[in-house]
Amino acid sequence: MIRLLGLLLAIQAAGGRPAARPVTASVEAKPNIVVLLADDLGYADLGVQGAADISTPHIDRLFREGVRFTDGYMSASLCSPSRAGLLTGRYQQRFGHDFNPGEAGTDSAGLSLPADMPTLAHFLRSSGYATGLIGKWHLGSGSGARPLDKGFDEFYGFLGREHWYTRNRFTQEFEPLWRDRTEVKDTAYLTRQFAREAVSFIERHAKRPFFLYVPFNAVHVPMQPDPATDGRVARISNPRRRQYSSMLLSMDDAVGEILAALDRLKLTTQTIVVFASDNGGPTEMTTARNAPFRGAKGTLYEGGIRVPFAMRWPARLAAGTVYRHPITALDIAPTALAAAGDTARRAFDGVNLIPFLTGQRGDAPPHARLFWRMGFKYAVREGNWKLLATNFPRKAQLFDLTTDPAESRSVRWDHAAKATEMERAYAEWNRGMRRPNGLLPGYLGMIQQWLRVKYAD
Repeated sequence: MIRLLGLLLAIQAAGGRPAARPVTASVEAKPNIVVLLADDLGYADLGVQGAADISTPHIDRLFREGVRFTDGYMSASLCSPSRAGLLTGRYQQRFGHDFNPGEAGTDSAGLSLPADMPTLAHFLRSSGYATGLIGKWHLGSGSGARPLDKGFDEFYGFLGREHWYTRNRFTQEFEPLWRDRTEVKDTAYLTRQFAREAVSFIERHAKRPFFLYVPFNAVHVPMQPDPATDGRVARISNPRRRQYSSMLLSMDDAVGEILAALDRLKLTTQTIVVFASDNGGPTEMTTARNAPFRGAKGTLYEGGIRVPFAMRWPARLAAGTVYRHPITALDIAPTALAAAGDTARRAFDGVNLIPFLTGQRGDAPPHARLFWRMGFKYAVREGNWKLLATNFPRKAQLFDLTTDPAESRSVRWDHAAKATEMERAYAEWNRGMRRPNGLLPGYLGMIQQWLRVKYAD
């Protein structure tokens, strides 16, 4: 009776809004944390996001059973810096990480995670969690910069920006992967390897809290479909779209295996699962679709930074919730640590999202502003306003995303005061950041990316 009365009072205090769920034994225990990261996935390439030609039932399940963020952002539109922000909970510009490093073994100076920069894995491991990374690292391959140096107990995957899914078509060899610090070869399709290893990690650590980070390389190039999905994509006439769809279906199957393992081991209720993409899709290269937004990977238009984003935690978050305030991958680390009971004060740029998602903070947005920087390019999101500077020294454009989500017409001259205010806010923010490391290699890498898109085979 006392519990029921407390619940009714909480609902009344929230003005009829769904109140935070009462703390139960499963919530008091430290939840498991699983972060699933797609690579170069388009905003509109999931069934739940409106895709008509691809069926993604397992990823869609996460969106249905959890919170779907309509305005979920990564802190960069490139693979490596977005991962740096996600794992540290801090703007990667604080340590000058605006661009991708080079290939594994040839990292650009300053474009690995700094030795003194702790990650979510560090913090959770110190709280008693088992920590594992299965998939793509892309945050440095030199001494002291690999996953086992960055808080992870276990690692299975590769260190650079991309990897063959099956035999390298040029050498006909299976490219080496890493198991912890040892190179291994495996002939299974790569996405299936990652599913197998992720399920194994869950099974081996089911009796203690764990943090499992699974950054898939799907659907990043090279375009290598899984033969096992041939029959499910045969109706798609565009050959490249068919390849892309096959790779996405393989990743969806892998997500399904991971979710099934949680179900089988009765861990679903006590596990937070986050799904996102590391940036927008490179449309011309892979056929990824970022509709209804303008731009693609490598740009700071919405199509480069707004991504499919969901969080499921059955113990605390109501299924089927659609959340419309802007949030960012920088929020993952502080949210996970708060859920794990870590009360230490840490210098995060992200915030704990749980009070915002459960109604404890009313309808207040988690962030007054969000910022992006990539060399001379920058962007600011404030409410419905988006300030975007695409070329130096061109004046930044101002868009109203409520009426113009495709960023088709700048309204800077209609709202000059707002544009100036946001420019000043960016300048103040940028003064607290480090100058970009590897600026020349970073821009050369962007040019290389453009050439790969233009001449993709």
